[in-house]
Amino acid sequence: MTNERIPRQPRTAVCAALTAAVVAAPVAGAGAASATATATAPRPVCVSHQSGLAGRLSKDIAGALRGRSGTVAISLRDHATHTRCTLRANQRFDSASVVKVTVLATLMWDAQRHHRGLTQREKTLTKAMITKSDNASTSKLWKQLRPSGVKAFLRAAGMDATAPGRDGYWGLTQITANDQERLLDLVTHANTVLTDASRGYVLTLMGKVIHEQRWGTPAGAPGGTRIHVKNGWLERSSHGWRVHSVGAFTGGGHDYTLTVLTQGNRTMKAGVATIEAVARAVHRDLNPTAHANALYAPTDRPQEALPAVPEDRPRAGDRT
Repeated sequence: MTNERIPRQPRTAVCAALTAAVVAAPVAGAGAASATATATAPRPVCVSHQSGLAGRLSKDIAGALRGRSGTVAISLRDHATHTRCTLRANQRFDSASVVKVTVLATLMWDAQRHHRGLTQREKTLTKAMITKSDNASTSKLWKQLRPSGVKAFLRAAGMDATAPGRDGYWGLTQITANDQERLLDLVTHANTVLTDASRGYVLTLMGKVIHEQRWGTPAGAPGGTRIHVKNGWLERSSHGWRVHSVGAFTGGGHDYTLTVLTQGNRTMKAGVATIEAVARAVHRDLNPTAHANALYAPTDRPQEALPAVPEDRPRAGDRT
């Protein structure tokens, strides 16, 4: 738990909540059964100003993960209830296509610095990159911005653990759940890094992702919520399928963001199912009075673009 960074919360409140979490946590060495349960169903660390919410979220997210294979990282922030949850939130993952939001934010920030709007070419590329996850458009923008430009944005954004992919392989950018949550916070709330116009453009495109790619963190979102999402997946010979989803949920009194990163999934569908189980638990706990018949139901045929990566040879036992 000491490795989990929970940024931008009042220090006193966080320390008190984490102390309570430590007291309530199972005692190490309490038995083999307890150790096994912890290993198979890790509990995220949650803090909240709303009484009982942190405990429910921690329990229900752990329940959603129970029995599932793979490694999962989570970062949740709800501004309405001053709630934060993290699980392995500082562990690095290959980004796959979720890095496309970072590429867009970098472009907006770079345009701001040069006191200009986007060109028609850039508008065409960014729309295709986000709403359809077009890889060719991403590669063109990545080449235009260069890794040095992306790094400059990451420094300005405080995304210190993110490292751009090398040799043009943007899909191998190293990301963490906490850094992705930091990015989502920048695009959903006023700040000195992105202007309101820039933030609005990012959110507009994330809100227009095609139906086939609106899976993952939106699963179970309450009716009347504005959904902004970007997903990604990638298979490699090590760590199997990486499947990720980042989402922002606004409107109707809602103001929360959720990042779920996974790897080591046996199949793409298994990764999607894990993310959506976590998402449903989160939406349910944050919106206990939401009407069940109005909850967002994602496609049962999820799609996403596979980014180009260097060819690797599967090792024995790595593929199924």
